[in-house]
Amino acid sequence: MDIFLLLLGFFFIFLGIIGSFLPVLPGPITGWIGLLLLHLTKIIPLDWTFLGITLGISVLIWGLDYIIPAWGTKKFGGSKYGIWGTMLGLIVGLIFMGPLGIIIGPFIGAFIGEMIHDSTDGKRATKAAFGSFVGFMLSTGLKFLVSIIFAGLYIAKFWDYKDVFFTFNQ
Repeated sequence: MDIFLLLLGFFFIFLGIIGSFLPVLPGPITGWIGLLLLHLTKIIPLDWTFLGITLGISVLIWGLDYIIPAWGTKKFGGSKYGIWGTMLGLIVGLIFMGPLGIIIGPFIGAFIGEMIHDSTDGKRATKAAFGSFVGFMLSTGLKFLVSIIFAGLYIAKFWDYKDVFFTFNQ
Protein backbone atom coordinates (compact mmCIF):
# COMPACT_ATOMS: atom_id res chain seq x y z
CA MET A 1 0.00 0.00 0.00
CA ASP A 2 2.87 2.37 0.76
CA ILE A 3 4.33 1.92 -2.72
CA PHE A 4 0.89 2.67 -4.20
CA LEU A 5 0.60 5.88 -2.13
CA LEU A 6 4.16 6.81 -3.10
CA LEU A 7 3.42 6.40 -6.81
CA LEU A 8 0.04 8.10 -6.57
CA GLY A 9 1.65 10.98 -4.68
CA PHE A 10 4.31 11.32 -7.37
CA PHE A 11 1.58 11.35 -10.00
CA PHE A 12 -0.14 14.22 -8.19
CA ILE A 13 3.16 16.10 -7.89
CA PHE A 14 3.68 15.71 -11.65
CA LEU A 15 0.05 16.71 -12.30
CA GLY A 16 0.60 19.78 -10.11
CA ILE A 17 3.48 20.89 -12.33
CA ILE A 18 1.35 20.38 -15.44
CA GLY A 19 -1.52 22.18 -13.69
CA SER A 20 0.67 25.25 -13.32
CA PHE A 21 0.16 25.88 -17.03
CA LEU A 22 -3.41 24.68 -17.50
CA PRO A 23 -6.20 26.81 -16.06
CA VAL A 24 -8.42 23.77 -15.45
CA LEU A 25 -6.05 22.25 -12.84
CA PRO A 26 -5.09 24.01 -9.60
CA GLY A 27 -1.36 23.23 -9.85
CA PRO A 28 -0.07 23.86 -6.31
CA ILE A 29 -3.14 22.34 -4.64
CA THR A 30 -2.80 19.23 -6.81
CA GLY A 31 0.90 19.07 -5.89
CA TRP A 32 -0.01 19.45 -2.22
CA ILE A 33 -2.25 16.38 -2.51
CA GLY A 34 0.89 14.53 -3.62
CA LEU A 35 2.69 15.69 -0.46
CA LEU A 36 -0.29 14.59 1.64
CA LEU A 37 -0.31 11.14 0.03
CA LEU A 38 3.39 10.78 0.76
CA HIS A 39 2.78 11.62 4.40
CA LEU A 40 -0.08 9.13 4.59
CA THR A 41 2.33 6.24 4.04
CA LYS A 42 3.23 4.24 7.14
CA ILE A 43 6.91 4.93 6.57
CA ILE A 44 6.95 8.73 6.53
CA PRO A 45 5.70 10.32 9.74
CA LEU A 46 2.88 12.83 9.54
CA ASP A 47 4.14 16.36 9.99
CA TRP A 48 1.04 18.49 10.49
CA THR A 49 3.03 21.73 10.61
CA PHE A 50 4.68 20.99 7.26
CA LEU A 51 1.37 19.96 5.70
CA GLY A 52 -0.43 22.97 7.15
CA ILE A 53 2.14 25.47 5.89
CA THR A 54 2.27 23.93 2.42
CA LEU A 55 -1.55 23.83 2.28
CA GLY A 56 -1.68 27.50 3.27
CA ILE A 57 0.80 28.36 0.52
CA SER A 58 -1.24 26.32 -1.98
CA VAL A 59 -4.48 28.09 -1.11
CA LEU A 60 -2.78 31.50 -1.19
CA ILE A 61 -1.32 30.83 -4.65
CA TRP A 62 -4.69 29.50 -5.83
CA GLY A 63 -6.32 32.78 -4.76
CA LEU A 64 -3.59 34.90 -6.30
CA ASP A 65 -4.04 32.98 -9.53
CA TYR A 66 -7.39 34.72 -9.94
CA ILE A 67 -6.21 38.14 -8.79
CA ILE A 68 -2.89 38.58 -10.66
CA PRO A 69 -4.20 38.19 -14.25
CA ALA A 70 -7.12 40.50 -13.51
CA TRP A 71 -4.71 43.01 -11.97
CA GLY A 72 -2.46 42.86 -15.04
CA THR A 73 -5.40 43.37 -17.35
CA LYS A 74 -6.85 46.29 -15.38
CA LYS A 75 -3.42 47.87 -14.94
CA PHE A 76 -3.05 48.02 -18.72
CA GLY A 77 -6.66 49.10 -19.37
CA GLY A 78 -8.21 45.75 -20.28
CA SER A 79 -11.56 44.12 -19.69
CA LYS A 80 -12.94 40.74 -18.67
CA TYR A 81 -12.93 39.82 -22.34
CA GLY A 82 -9.15 40.06 -22.26
CA ILE A 83 -8.96 37.77 -19.22
CA TRP A 84 -11.23 35.18 -20.85
CA GLY A 85 -9.34 35.51 -24.10
CA THR A 86 -6.08 34.86 -22.25
CA MET A 87 -7.38 31.60 -20.79
CA LEU A 88 -8.98 30.40 -24.02
CA GLY A 89 -5.89 31.41 -25.97
CA LEU A 90 -3.76 29.28 -23.66
CA ILE A 91 -5.87 26.19 -24.25
CA VAL A 92 -6.16 26.69 -28.02
CA GLY A 93 -2.48 27.59 -28.30
CA LEU A 94 -1.43 24.54 -26.33
CA ILE A 95 -3.57 22.23 -28.46
CA PHE A 96 -2.47 23.62 -31.83
CA MET A 97 1.03 24.94 -31.16
CA GLY A 98 2.28 22.75 -28.32
CA PRO A 99 4.63 24.31 -25.76
CA LEU A 100 5.09 27.46 -27.88
CA GLY A 101 1.32 27.97 -27.58
CA ILE A 102 1.73 28.52 -23.84
CA ILE A 103 3.44 31.81 -24.65
CA ILE A 104 1.77 32.93 -27.89
CA GLY A 105 -1.78 31.69 -27.22
CA PRO A 106 -2.59 33.85 -24.17
CA PHE A 107 -1.44 37.03 -25.88
CA ILE A 108 -3.39 36.36 -29.09
CA GLY A 109 -6.43 35.28 -27.07
CA ALA A 110 -6.33 38.43 -24.95
CA PHE A 111 -5.98 40.58 -28.06
CA ILE A 112 -8.96 38.88 -29.74
CA GLY A 113 -10.98 39.20 -26.53
CA GLU A 114 -10.23 42.91 -26.32
CA MET A 115 -11.07 43.40 -30.00
CA ILE A 116 -14.42 41.68 -29.42
CA HIS A 117 -14.99 44.04 -26.49
CA ASP A 118 -14.03 47.18 -28.46
CA SER A 119 -13.14 46.63 -32.10
CA THR A 120 -12.46 50.29 -32.80
CA ASP A 121 -9.26 50.65 -30.77
CA GLY A 122 -6.50 48.24 -31.80
CA LYS A 123 -3.85 50.12 -29.83
CA ARG A 124 -5.81 49.83 -26.58
CA ALA A 125 -6.52 46.17 -27.33
CA THR A 126 -2.80 45.52 -27.83
CA LYS A 127 -1.93 47.26 -24.57
CA ALA A 128 -4.66 45.39 -22.66
CA ALA A 129 -3.62 42.11 -24.27
CA PHE A 130 -0.07 42.75 -23.10
CA GLY A 131 -1.40 43.39 -19.57
CA SER A 132 -3.39 40.16 -19.63
CA PHE A 133 -0.35 38.33 -20.91
CA VAL A 134 1.93 39.80 -18.22
CA GLY A 135 -0.56 38.95 -15.48
CA PHE A 136 -1.00 35.44 -16.81
CA MET A 137 2.76 34.88 -17.05
CA LEU A 138 3.34 36.17 -13.51
CA SER A 139 0.59 33.96 -12.16
CA THR A 140 1.77 30.93 -14.12
CA GLY A 141 5.37 31.51 -13.08
CA LEU A 142 4.36 31.70 -9.43
CA LYS A 143 2.33 28.48 -9.67
CA PHE A 144 5.16 26.73 -11.50
CA LEU A 145 7.73 27.85 -8.91
CA VAL A 146 5.62 26.59 -6.01
CA SER A 147 4.90 23.31 -7.83
CA ILE A 148 8.60 22.76 -8.48
CA ILE A 149 9.38 23.49 -4.82
CA PHE A 150 6.70 20.96 -3.80
CA ALA A 151 8.28 18.42 -6.15
CA GLY A 152 11.66 19.10 -4.55
CA LEU A 153 10.19 18.68 -1.07
CA TYR A 154 8.54 15.44 -2.15
CA ILE A 155 11.78 14.04 -3.55
CA ALA A 156 13.79 15.19 -0.51
CA LYS A 157 11.35 13.58 1.92
CA PHE A 158 11.26 10.38 -0.11
CA TRP A 159 15.07 10.37 -0.34
CA ASP A 160 15.32 10.54 3.47
CA TYR A 161 13.26 7.34 3.74
CA LYS A 162 14.14 5.56 0.47
CA ASP A 163 15.90 2.69 2.23
CA VAL A 164 12.81 1.92 4.29
CA PHE A 165 10.56 1.95 1.22
CA PHE A 166 12.64 -0.62 -0.59
CA THR A 167 13.57 -2.92 2.28
CA PHE A 168 11.60 -6.12 2.00
CA ASN A 169 11.03 -8.20 5.10
CA GLN A 170 11.25 -11.89 4.41
